Amino acid sequence: MAIPQVMQDRLSVPVVGAPLFIISNPDLVLAQCKAGIVGSFPSLNARPIEQLDEWLSQITGELESYAKANPDKKVAPFAVNQIVHKSNNRLQQDLELCVKYKVPIVITSLGAVPEVNQAIHSYGGIVIHDIINNRHANSAIRKGADGLIAVANGAGGHAGTLSPFALIQEIREWFDGPLLLSGSIANGGAVLAAQAMGADLAYIGSPFIATHEASASEEYKQGIVEGKGKDIVYTNLFTGIHGNYLRASIEKSGLDPDNLPESDPSKMNFSSGGNSSAKAWKDIWGCGQGIGAVNEVVGAAELVERLVTEYNQAKERLL
Repeated sequence: MAIPQVMQDRLSVPVVGAPLFIISNPDLVLAQCKAGIVGSFPSLNARPIEQLDEWLSQITGELESYAKANPDKKVAPFAVNQIVHKSNNRLQQDLELCVKYKVPIVITSLGAVPEVNQAIHSYGGIVIHDIINNRHANSAIRKGADGLIAVANGAGGHAGTLSPFALIQEIREWFDGPLLLSGSIANGGAVLAAQAMGADLAYIGSPFIATHEASASEEYKQGIVEGKGKDIVYTNLFTGIHGNYLRASIEKSGLDPDNLPESDPSKMNFSSGGNSSAKAWKDIWGCGQGIGAVNEVVGAAELVERLVTEYNQAKERLL
């Protein structure tokens, strides 16, 4: 197993909570970390940029205090997601704040840039890059990333099309470093299955949308609870990059999920509606195929507790 040193002996279950655009916030991140999984958020969720300074101060300070007050508990580190793409005009400022607060884990998306990795490495942080194919994985490691997130078929948001079995086995042919798997992982048994096929940690997003702490609308959360795998639509219309979205939100926006036009990838916009007037992620709800395992809106700590129980039960069944 290649669990990064910063996470070793600090996890109650081998899980990283995925950064959820406009949904993840300090309350969710803190609840995840205190429950023993890595909590994360996209830096762009903090608007204006001054709020990012406030969030990082709050999260670092509260986790430090909580860990000192609870020495017997597993308190996980947190992560910040940076969109490394030319359309993100805040990248340099956000990166400087990550350096200021020595963010332990940075998750990079939509581009692999050596200078970003070097900045995080300057204080001892690590960089994990999300990818959808083996070519992108090779590029990320060559440019200095410490680990990879294999975003397989069925993952929420910007997802790939490869089976997790295919993607993990191709990467493991040449890479023995930290490897996370994303794609329809919503219970503890799936976490163990991810490890069995070669991943070190599971990367879970959609179930945390349906938590009390998440900054999603109650309608969105209920859509996660009521939805199943069949209710997920894969399209590039809303951002220019293919991703998975909840069918009900597409229908609510007056569009036909079964007859969506293609978007122009050259006009990619990760934070708005691409070539559609309906905006991702505000109007069009990102979601993975694993939501059939989500049956109610709960607190983040309760969700982690369920994952721990299911994970341990799955291991016992294999003995």
